[in-house]
Amino acid sequence: MTAPTLDTAPDTGRGTGAPRFLADLLRVFNANKLSWLGLVLFVGLCLAAVFAPLLATHDPIDQSILYRLRPPSDSHWLGTDSYGRDVFSRILYGARISLIIGLASIALGLVVGGALGILAGYRGGWVDQAIMRVMDVLLSFPTLIMGLLVVAMLGASMLNLIIAIAFTVVPKFARIARAPTIAVRERDYIEACRALGYSDLRIMVVHILPNVLGEILVLASLWTATAIRIEASLSFIGLGVAPPTPTWGGMIREGFEYILDAPWLSIYPGLAVLLLVFSLNLLGDGLRDAIDPKLRE
Repeated sequence: MTAPTLDTAPDTGRGTGAPRFLADLLRVFNANKLSWLGLVLFVGLCLAAVFAPLLATHDPIDQSILYRLRPPSDSHWLGTDSYGRDVFSRILYGARISLIIGLASIALGLVVGGALGILAGYRGGWVDQAIMRVMDVLLSFPTLIMGLLVVAMLGASMLNLIIAIAFTVVPKFARIARAPTIAVRERDYIEACRALGYSDLRIMVVHILPNVLGEILVLASLWTATAIRIEASLSFIGLGVAPPTPTWGGMIREGFEYILDAPWLSIYPGLAVLLLVFSLNLLGDGLRDAIDPKLRE
């Protein structure tokens, strides 16, 4: 008679985590129709940015002094700027810059900050103290001021903007990841992993990360809106992507001096920033409701 074998690998519940989360997410979105609105707006703006070459009616950097400061018309749906460039086409291409910088900076900040937060929460002791004191120092600077300092030191370019904005959100992700890690590391299946001789790296990546990733992703969706606002602010003060590359913040700054004679130069890119940030906030609220068990109830 063969003795029954025991599966000694700890059960972390990962097999049902994703389907359950998707079911909760769908239920929350159905209960809160504004979440669907945020999702539709965000997907629509992303598609507009991806297919900008097909949707744009003119070359975004093509100048025509004969058509400068033209109001919205059949040939130029949102008017033209002081160089005769089509505002609608520039907004479409500017969406690419905002989305790339916003998503890439948050992804970089999530990876670095999340890793530091999980490491600090799991190891504890002097490692936790050293990491979190550095994060506290970084958090003492206002987000925009910190981004301004980094861009001023590195120079204005798309890559430097991504690094600067990521640098401002790293301490926030670290604090968000640390708190649930401290709670998860005391659970029985983590002790079982240690007893089986699993390495700390495997425990943190395979068994702790899936349990804290949901909260991090919710905050990432909300902070993406903040990253886009920071990019627009830096572009507005001249520290964004260099002209003639269209950026929403740069377009608002260029139209500021014509605000009385040609208000469409600043109004339309400002509305684009508003719609993108609004959609991300609505989407983040839906994700938060799906993650938080108290809100699910």
